[in-house]
Amino acid sequence: MERKINRIKVVLVEKGRTNKWLAERVGKDPATVSKWCTNAAQPTIEMLMQISKILDTSLDSLVRFEELPKTGKEL
Repeated sequence: MERKINRIKVVLVEKGRTNKWLAERVGKDPATVSKWCTNAAQPTIEMLMQISKILDTSLDSLVRFEELPKTGKEL
């Protein structure tokens, strides 16, 4: 089952920015950013932190926590 873990595309749309714009800012190939935006691949936590700064948003707003698997140890 494919999980849509990140919200990068949603935040880009909210900020009026494109995949290409983000790719230029993070120094990645536009195809890589496109994969992140479609959740075909996931960026590293360090890259997510960089993206959150570039987009002036919280790290929490870039991640769909409800899509993460349950561990059985939630509080």
